[in-house]
Amino acid sequence: QVQLAESGGGLVQPGGSLRLSCAASGSIFSAYAMGWYRQAPGKQRELVATCTTTASTTYLDSVKGRFTISRDNAKNTVYLQMNSLKPEDTAVYYCNAVPLKYVWGQGTQVTVSS
Repeated sequence: QVQLAESGGGLVQPGGSLRLSCAASGSIFSAYAMGWYRQAPGKQRELVATCTTTASTTYLDSVKGRFTISRDNAKNTVYLQMNSLKPEDTAVYYCNAVPLKYVWGQGTQVTVSS
C-alpha cells in the first residue's frame, strides 16, 4: 500500500519562501502524474500544481510564477518550491497522484503571516 509523507511546511512571513517535499513509498511512482493539493480552513481541497511523468507542469492561476513543482523519480519524491508567499497561501498542503489515486497523507501546514 502506498504511503505519502509530506514535509517542509512552517510559519513564514509574506514574501517568504518554503520548499515542500513528498516522499511516496510502495509505488511505481514514476508511472503517474503527481500533484500538490491544499486545503484552507473552511474551504475545499484544491489542486495547486501538477507534474506529469514527462515533467510537464501546470499550475493554479493564483500560484503561477510563484510556485514550482518538480519530481525525482529515483527518490520517489515530488517537491513544491513556493516563493513570494501570500497570506492566502495559508493551508495544509498534500501530495497525491493526478487524478487522485492514493490515501491522503497527513499533509504539512503552511502558514503565511506577519
